[in-house]
Formats: sequence, C-alpha cells, structure tokens
Amino acid sequence: MSDIEKKDYSSEDGEHILEKPTGLKAFYYHPVTQVVMLGFVCFMGPGLNNALTGLGGGGQIDPTTNANANSALYATFAFMAFFAGSVNNKLGSRLTLLLGTFGYCLYIGSYLALNIHPNAKAFVIAAGAILGVCAGLLWTAQGSLMLSYPTESQKGLFIGIFWGIFNLGGVVGAAVSLGQNIHSEVLGNGTYIGFLVLTGIGVLIPLLMANPSKMVRADGTRVTTPRHPSWKAEILGLFVAIRTDPMIILLFPMFFASNWFYTWQFNDYNGALFNIRGRSLNNLVYWLSQIFGSLAIGILLDNKRVSRRVRAFAGWSVLLAMVFIVHIWGYFYQRNYKRGDHITLIDIYDSGYPAHIWFFIFCGLLDAMWQTTAYWMMGAMSNDPAKLAYLTGFYKSIQSAGAAGVWRADGVGIPYMNIFLSTWVLLVFGLLCALPMLYIRVKNHTEDETTARVDEHGEKL
Repeated sequence: MSDIEKKDYSSEDGEHILEKPTGLKAFYYHPVTQVVMLGFVCFMGPGLNNALTGLGGGGQIDPTTNANANSALYATFAFMAFFAGSVNNKLGSRLTLLLGTFGYCLYIGSYLALNIHPNAKAFVIAAGAILGVCAGLLWTAQGSLMLSYPTESQKGLFIGIFWGIFNLGGVVGAAVSLGQNIHSEVLGNGTYIGFLVLTGIGVLIPLLMANPSKMVRADGTRVTTPRHPSWKAEILGLFVAIRTDPMIILLFPMFFASNWFYTWQFNDYNGALFNIRGRSLNNLVYWLSQIFGSLAIGILLDNKRVSRRVRAFAGWSVLLAMVFIVHIWGYFYQRNYKRGDHITLIDIYDSGYPAHIWFFIFCGLLDAMWQTTAYWMMGAMSNDPAKLAYLTGFYKSIQSAGAAGVWRADGVGIPYMNIFLSTWVLLVFGLLCALPMLYIRVKNHTEDETTARVDEHGEKL
C-alpha cells in the first residue's frame, strides 16, 4: 500500500477522500506538477514540430520531400485516430504517451540525416508515416490524462496551463531557429541537432511522470483515467452521432479546411519567397500571433454582455472578413510568382519585407481564430460529453484527411496559385456551410441532451 493510501475517508456523498502526501511527494504527485510535465512533453514534441513545419519545407531548400512526408503523416494520423484509444486502454496513458514521443524524435532526426545525406528522402517520408501513428497515440494519451488530473472546477485552469506551455514550443523553436540562422543562408545542422536534443528530452519526461493511480486531486479524490472506446465502438459511435444529429455534417467542410491552409502558408509562401533568416523570423511571429488571435476571438465569443446567438454570428463574420483580408492580400503576392520560377529570395533587411511579415502575422491570426471558433461551435451544439467526444473525433480525422490531400498535391507540384485558390474557396465554403447550422442550432443556452451511446465493445447502451 502506498503512502497516499494509508488513510481513506468517505465524504457525505460516498466518495472516498484520500489523505494527500506531504513534503516532496506532495509536490511530485500534485496534479498541477503533472500537467506541467505533460505540457512540456508536448512542448518538446508537437510544439517543436510546429516550429519545424512553419519554416517551410522543414527548413530544406527543396520542399517536395517535406510535403510528401507531411502527406504520409496526416494519412496515418487520420487512420490511427480510430485505434489509439484501444492501445491506450491496453498499455495505459503513460506508456502510450512515451511511445507517442518517439515519432517526433525520429522525424526531426530524419531531417538531420537529409541535411547530411541528400539521398535520404525515403527515410524522411517513412519517418513522417511513423510520426502519424505516434501522434495519434500521443494526443489520445494527452487527452486521457488531461481529463483525469483536474476536478470539475479546475478544468479551465489545467487546460490553460497545458496549452500555454505547448504553444510556447512553436514560439521557442522558432526563436532558436532564428537565433542560430540569423547570419545564415541555409538551415544548418546545428538547428536540427538542437531540436533533436530537445525532442529527446521530451521522450524521457513520460518516464518521470507519476502513475495516475497514485495521485490525489485537490478535493481528495483519486485520479482515475477515463477508458476510451474500442475502434469498433468509435466507428459505430460516429455513425450514431450523425444519424441522431445530421446537422453535424454542415461543419465537415470547416473541419476539412482547418489544416488545408498550412501548405500554402508554410511551403508555398514562406518556403518559396524567403531565405532561411526571413523564414525563421516569419515563423516566430506566426506562432506569436496565434496567442493574440485565440485570445481576441475567445474574448468575442465569450462576451456575456451580448447573447450567444449574436456572438456566434459575430465570430462567423470576423472569420469571413479575415479570410477575405488574408487572401485578397495574399493574391497580390501569389500572382507575381509561380512554381519553378527563379525567385530572388527576400531577406529581412529588404525594403519590401515589412509588408510581407505583416501579411504572415495575419495568416497566424486567421489560423488561431479558425481553430478556436471551430471548437466553440462544437461546444455550442451540445453539452453532452459523449457527443462532444465524437465531434472532436470527426474534427481531427477530417482535418487530417484534408491535410494529407493538400500536402500530397504540393508534393506532386500542383501550381502555387491552384493551392492558394483552393485554400480560399475551401475556407469560404466551410463558413457558408456552417452558417445554417449556426442559425438553426445555436441558441442562447445549450440544451442538455444525451446522444445514443455505445460501450467500448460497440454495443448500444
């Protein structure tokens, strides 16, 4: 019996209240400590991977290999989304998290190999496919732990702590890249080695994390990790969710477009027009602008002084305006170059650079606003946790399928203008499809409802 379990009391409602540990054990087993460690796992893995992707072409001069690797990554991620829950149930969240971190280390290491051995392109693509599997495992385990650590009243705080640390990974990674390449014309091995060391540290962190079963929440109750449905139950549950609420389908185009724009922004704009110094600085301001974008749209969507329906249409209108601002602005850049042109790369000291970096800041703002609003719309449709779980499952799977397609299109050399226009059209189409859902489904209060459920074996409850 562990020190934490030496005394066991019962509250008036029958919940077991455990005595909390003291001293260093109290700090180590505290849920805040563990969620900070979880945040740093994702800081070192997905956060740094965001910074690498944001450089355009993974920092390479030729972006084709990066595009094909990303296509493989998102294809396997979309597939693995259905099976990761079963793996998490079998192995536990800590071991699943550990396995998930290996993919990021391997993927960044593959770019170092490519920098040293230019013929290692197949290795990079294979590493991308493996990362897709690992990312599915990591994010499933992350969600499981995030749901288990806080009490009901602490969920907002814990989510804020986690996402704050995780998003700093992209900012810090971009800053490291800028610092190392401020006087360079190409991305050196040192940047990849620095990222590789950091992702290697990220692999070790899950080994140091506490067993959730030995932890006690702030209210004295034991931490228990939720059990994920099996792949059979997951697929059947998605079908049941659509059948009981077909309005969900109206959000699918918005989900599909939610990662589509990264390809043009990172590879076909940042990677195509700027030298490595310019790409690094653009990358830094992109991830910094995301912080402000998510805060700005979040304040609008949660403004209690106006009704929820007004907020919904205001958020939709802001997104539509941002889509047209960004893409009308971007069109004036895109019309001046095409794939295969000999382009004089823009440097941060060039006279035209400030306007280009401001454009990229608006790209970052749009990204953050789009993702935040998509989650808000899902939350506005229902308060039922089971239904929200299926909605987020749709979101990640459809998002990844769209990303796999557009990265492959970039990899086979589709003209830049085609990818740019497809991005613009998809974003507008996604918003237009979501508008009837907002009009019909978003009320001033979300009605309590329960969607049909299936157990972990796929049987209806």
